[in-house]
Amino acid sequence: MSRRAELESGLGEVRGRIERACADAGRDASRVTLVAVTKFFPASDVRLLADLGVTDVGENRHQEAEAKAAECADLGLRWHYIGGLQSNKAGAVARYADVVESLDRPKLVGRLDRGAQERGRPVDVLLQVSLDPPGAEHRAGAEPDDLAVLAESVASAEHLRLRGLMAVAPLGEEPSSAFARLAEVRAHFLDQHPSADLLSAGMSGDLEAAIAIGATHVRVGSAILGSRPLHR
Repeated sequence: MSRRAELESGLGEVRGRIERACADAGRDASRVTLVAVTKFFPASDVRLLADLGVTDVGENRHQEAEAKAAECADLGLRWHYIGGLQSNKAGAVARYADVVESLDRPKLVGRLDRGAQERGRPVDVLLQVSLDPPGAEHRAGAEPDDLAVLAESVASAEHLRLRGLMAVAPLGEEPSSAFARLAEVRAHFLDQHPSADLLSAGMSGDLEAAIAIGATHVRVGSAILGSRPLHR
């Protein structure tokens, strides 16, 4: 099977899952955006995915994302940065990312804003909220109680647009229970920021649970591209 055929098969299966999950939730599947996560996969795969109709691509690592976005600049894709943001890289990320999904602390806002200014156009921002239960090992994301301050910081930045929330279900917990907490956090957040209605949640193993609670974006890698390459 050619690489194009492999990607077409994986993409078709994932699109089918999204359609079925939306049908079960009484939602319009066209309102859910698939973000294809191409971490560790070559730019040639990005080109094949674009040819198969993918419009949004997600990357976790700055150096890889920057190079891949430059190599595929002619495709008109929307690039999502979904990895942990480092203070010294935030400005550089904003110079190629159309969406930064992983903002979790206020000190990064100024750096992102300056990077977006240098690029010459606004960057959409999602606030990453932690769903880790109390006492659990904290992976990433702002605590729900800290979202108000973080949101105000982004809303005040001239070159950033506050668009919504992003979250990852904690390891070892049933995704549906974690996403139920996310739905509550989001409801309160929307009371304060009604126009910031995007919600990025759900990956290869739990996209159905995320769609059930209103995810507008799902981030899928292995279910489309297969197992990550051994040589990175």
